[in-house]
Amino acid sequence: MDDETPTPVGRRDALKALAATASLPILTSLPLDELEAQAKVAAPAAPATPGAQPARPRSGPRGDAWDPDLLRPKKDWPRKLTTAEMATLGALADMIIPADAKSPSATAVGAHHYINEHVSAPFDNNARDLVRIRGGVSWLNLESQQRFGKPFTGLTVAQKTAICDDICYLPKAKPGYQAGARFFSLVRNLTATGFYASDAGMKDIGYVGNVALPEWKLPPLEIRQKLGLE
Repeated sequence: MDDETPTPVGRRDALKALAATASLPILTSLPLDELEAQAKVAAPAAPATPGAQPARPRSGPRGDAWDPDLLRPKKDWPRKLTTAEMATLGALADMIIPADAKSPSATAVGAHHYINEHVSAPFDNNARDLVRIRGGVSWLNLESQQRFGKPFTGLTVAQKTAICDDICYLPKAKPGYQAGARFFSLVRNLTATGFYASDAGMKDIGYVGNVALPEWKLPPLEIRQKLGLE
């Protein structure tokens, strides 16, 4: 083997690396005083005009996507995927992130339910994803029936792997499998998002955020000097 041949990266390791980047802080170049100014009310209330009627509170429905009512939020939106669709989706999610000695599978932490919540949300982009997920689930079961005479949930791990290998990478997917590959890419992204946002997923990548610090320690003096802070 050539010494320059790259070492292959496992699917789970690649997903963990992607999830780890999501926890990096987002920096801003705005100075502190400008950030504080933006947090204040932009303009004071206009002086009252003699004889003018007082402003009436807004009436009508609230709680839409563009006007959320945070004090009296509406109940969560209904889920749109059927039980059968969820079973197929869960089986595929567990092929993407199976259980191992360290962490549970994708469905064990509810990643497939996260996908159902995402595609059921009352927004245009989510509605498009719902069509893609439903079409992909139908395609997956049709492909399973044609190859092995069973729906995807009834296949062995080896049979599921055979199908996933044909759709797991769009640039190398054959013409008849490109639609399936786009579906697989969407499910993989949503599965990883749902899994690595869970407590088990954060533990899997070693993320230690969301923990209160007993004290605040400054960076080392050498680092502060290089940044011109000392």
